Amino acid sequence: MTDPDPAAPTGTAHPQAPGLAERYGRARPGTPRIPTQRGEDDPWDEDDDIRPRPKLSVGARIAVTLALAAGVAIAAWFTIVDTQRDPVTFADVGFSVTSAEAVDVTFEVSMPPGTEAVCTVTALSRNYAEVGAVDVEVGPDEARTTRHTVTVATTELATTGIVDHCDLR
Repeated sequence: MTDPDPAAPTGTAHPQAPGLAERYGRARPGTPRIPTQRGEDDPWDEDDDIRPRPKLSVGARIAVTLALAAGVAIAAWFTIVDTQRDPVTFADVGFSVTSAEAVDVTFEVSMPPGTEAVCTVTALSRNYAEVGAVDVEVGPDEARTTRHTVTVATTELATTGIVDHCDLR
């Protein structure tokens, strides 16, 4: 089967194109075709005010809006409770092994202004054994987040330095 010549006049403004199954000779006898010309019942025709998916009713829209608002409120509540439970957070910034007996650790601490905390900084060896530790007093400060660098004395060569934990004083 060959495609019709596009330059040949067909006599109608919108000729009905063959479906893929018909075009490639695989149409089954008696298979209904989806009409493609205007005026015929095309399920995807935008001019006949038929949509594939109906709109939500007003009550359903209100219910969806209330559910979204409740989800946002619950997420905010969990954030507030978590901040009140553990108001001190920390982040490791970096470290520098200065010698076999010392490592410099840089870290940031975030806590409410005017409060004090104690952070434990540890140095670890290649097999993750603790080879040094020091407690650092942080605060009080006017800024919420402060950056600190501390030198940790080690018993052997350290391969990393991290903040283990920080607690309010």
